[in-house]
Amino acid sequence: MMKLFRKMLKLIFFVLNKLGFMIMPVRNISCLEVSKNMSILSHEKKNTSVTDFKLDQLQENPLVILLAWMMASKKHTLKYADIWIQKGFDVLTINVNPWQFLWPVKGTQVVAADILKFLEQNKTYSPLMLHGFSVGGYLWGEVMVQMAHNMDRYQHILDRIVGQVWDSAADVTEIHKGVPPAVFPKNKMMARALGKYMLYHLKTFDKVATRHYIRSSQMFHTTLVHAPALFLLSKTDTIGTESSNRRVKDNWESMGIPVDWKIFEKSPHVGHFRKYPKEYTNQLHSFLDTIDISKGKLKQKESEENVNKIKVKQ
Repeated sequence: MMKLFRKMLKLIFFVLNKLGFMIMPVRNISCLEVSKNMSILSHEKKNTSVTDFKLDQLQENPLVILLAWMMASKKHTLKYADIWIQKGFDVLTINVNPWQFLWPVKGTQVVAADILKFLEQNKTYSPLMLHGFSVGGYLWGEVMVQMAHNMDRYQHILDRIVGQVWDSAADVTEIHKGVPPAVFPKNKMMARALGKYMLYHLKTFDKVATRHYIRSSQMFHTTLVHAPALFLLSKTDTIGTESSNRRVKDNWESMGIPVDWKIFEKSPHVGHFRKYPKEYTNQLHSFLDTIDISKGKLKQKESEENVNKIKVKQ
């Protein structure tokens, strides 16, 4: 009887996987929606609520800011989040849609401001890790552009970041190649048409789009985040290319930023984990072992003490 029950369970799990459902691990993953673009994933259900990006309870877990690729499904982002949740992190997942990407002033720049607002209002989330995919590098560039306008206000966020992981980071010069297959993964004709439109979009809408992509790219190359970095890429990826990632790597190393570098042989764009799951996970774990997780908390405490000193003097 027990053998029959086990076989039935296996069959149910197999069918659910074929239908595209995510089979949760025993420990479970809870999800708290912060906005239409952001959610917090954690090991246990949080008895808390969000009002205007502020959690009503203090959160003292380390936090991963997971900047997903275009049109990333919840099923796929959960798999990456689970790696970090097993290590005791909460995960802030961030997604943007094609419209927000094409019209950054009313799209990605609004999302970037929301990211800063969340991190500013939930200071006890510390330390912070970045894990960005594809156009997630562009989105983080938009975040840093806004930080650069008011460093006194946002320095505490930079101080809390202890590490950064960039998977298949796509440069602005390759976005017309990266976005179309993400939007139309099974329709090559529509993907080609969107690619042609994006080239037209870049040439035509400089003031409301192209110059913002370029500024974000410049900010990504001259990053405000000096925490150790890990780049994950593939020799066969034509979107997050080795050459464009190497330029970033060289710039960062010239600034004194420690950079780890892993090139997979034949994985597709943002597909390294799917093709090489053990190697990918081991690489993340090894990178995490080299990071001083306590550093973010210490820097945050120093920043708060400095603020209190200023208040006393006043």
